[in-house]
Amino acid sequence: MSDIIHLLPDSVANQIAAGEVVQRPASAVKELMENALDAGSTIIKLIVKDAGKTLIQVIDNGCGMSETDARMSFERHATSKIRKADDLFAIRTMGFRGEALASVAAIAQVELKTKRIGDETGVKIEIEGSCIKSQEACICSDGSSISVKNLFYNVPARRNFLKSDSVELRHIIDEFQRVSIPNPNIAFSLHHNTTEIFHLEIGSLKQRLTAVFGSSYNSRLVPVEENTGLVKIKGFVIKPEFAKKTRGEQFFFLNKRFIKNAYLHHAVQSAFEEVLPKDSFASYFLLLDVDPKTIDINIHPTKTEVKFEDEKAIYAFLRSAVKKSLGQFNIAPSIDFNQEAHLYNMPLKPVDGIFKQPVIKVDPDYNPFKTDTVPSYKPSERELSNRSNWEKMYSRHTDNQLEIEIKKNEEDTQQTIHTDWDNVLHESNKKVAYQLHNKYILSHIKTGFMVIDQQGAHERILYERVLDTFEKHKSATQQELFPKTIELNTVDFALVKELQPEIKEIGFDIREFGKNTYIIHGVPADTVNYDSAALLEGLIENYKQNLQELKSNKRENIARSMARNMCIKSGKALSHEEMNNLIDELFACKMPYSTPSGKLTITTFSSEELDKRFKK
Repeated sequence: MSDIIHLLPDSVANQIAAGEVVQRPASAVKELMENALDAGSTIIKLIVKDAGKTLIQVIDNGCGMSETDARMSFERHATSKIRKADDLFAIRTMGFRGEALASVAAIAQVELKTKRIGDETGVKIEIEGSCIKSQEACICSDGSSISVKNLFYNVPARRNFLKSDSVELRHIIDEFQRVSIPNPNIAFSLHHNTTEIFHLEIGSLKQRLTAVFGSSYNSRLVPVEENTGLVKIKGFVIKPEFAKKTRGEQFFFLNKRFIKNAYLHHAVQSAFEEVLPKDSFASYFLLLDVDPKTIDINIHPTKTEVKFEDEKAIYAFLRSAVKKSLGQFNIAPSIDFNQEAHLYNMPLKPVDGIFKQPVIKVDPDYNPFKTDTVPSYKPSERELSNRSNWEKMYSRHTDNQLEIEIKKNEEDTQQTIHTDWDNVLHESNKKVAYQLHNKYILSHIKTGFMVIDQQGAHERILYERVLDTFEKHKSATQQELFPKTIELNTVDFALVKELQPEIKEIGFDIREFGKNTYIIHGVPADTVNYDSAALLEGLIENYKQNLQELKSNKRENIARSMARNMCIKSGKALSHEEMNNLIDELFACKMPYSTPSGKLTITTFSSEELDKRFKK
């Protein structure tokens, strides 16, 4: 029997490795931009076409490569970052495995132009599916320009799994932000097709954040800074009143590398306790700097997972630093006892340069018993009138007057009793609903009673109402008397652009107005009592949250988002008419027994259950 184990060809091995390293166009963007950072660039330009499916190009002004290095860079495990195993515990560069370029070249058509500073000419290499097609000298600028064309052209199954251009572009923007935010000393730009999405100049971290997320963030940021022997913490947190219901704007950077860590996230979240609205998440942009020897980043090809040598200590430092910043800027109660003591130990201020003891001034000639100093008092007409009214109250009534008043009170009481009974008898012919803790609605049924979650019930009603609008293609729009302008961050702007047809279909009238800005000209007719800008922002936030929790199409997701945004919240008091209308509308739904997310809206209690409880 012949041997069956054999070595895979390099091209096949590279395609397998690419499945881990390059999952979508955004993965290639991340690897290429990190290589540009490691090259010492001060200007990095990213150009993408068709959300990276047609072209991904990164141009930098870094150190460049020689002809031999350029050729070697596409070999597997070829890297300039490490030379021995011990170097893994002293890594300060973004990349070190030497897999990225080899993986990208295995599944795309790649063109590299690079030139070292001081060289007269550079080198141009063309690779297609791991095969080098050409290598020649060329005239180019200092640094490198690498173009990745037709990603996954030779792996059609992977290409078919890519999402729409708008979705893939959002992932590219996410990776662009993760690289650009911790490096404000480097200029970045991002172009998609013919549009410049980002143009980030060199500046401070705060300037970088406002350039990425919008000028409105300038007043939302609270600085955080703490230096210890174990970790240096620097960055910003967002004020609690601007907290969101999604985990979108939460950035941890470890030695300028974006990481995900649920344990450290809990440290920040716990620092916001008692100041953060319910069901909201803290937003933050925090840079941690630690000794590379105390961490291990060689866990996953994406390098977003990290192990710490002393994670508990970093947790404590991080929580303390955030809490301290919130206290210093009067967002949370201060725990600085020295600062509070200062308020009670303020020094005396000198008068004319000399400290003087307070003096009590006394008038020795004052006599309070002198009658000539007291003017004669005459009551006014109003005071005399009031005095006579008080005297009438204490005068004795005659027996006839007393009997008349008693009889009148009895008649009023009997009339009130009759009126109450009439109301009770009248209500008994109707459905009687009661509200419990401004959260639940109780109503009689033949076998007992039912309990309705008012928020979940209204969410179901609104959800089916919006879906019905989609199905019938009939929506009413109420035009705004004064159109409102809303500025979004780049990711949310791209999301609204993607959802614009569906948003218009449910009654919104919005139009683009400059970069990352929309003007709201009209809203759905049944939302006129809502703030239009807050309504649209809430729709976006809930939509993103649904993307994380549920897999549904656009229309269902928008319907869920609108319902969650507009529904009656727990804690709101309802009138009897409002409760009865809510019950009627709920049972008119196609699926009244659960919310759009699958939670119960109704539960029942039978009389038998109640009897059993009282017989115990």
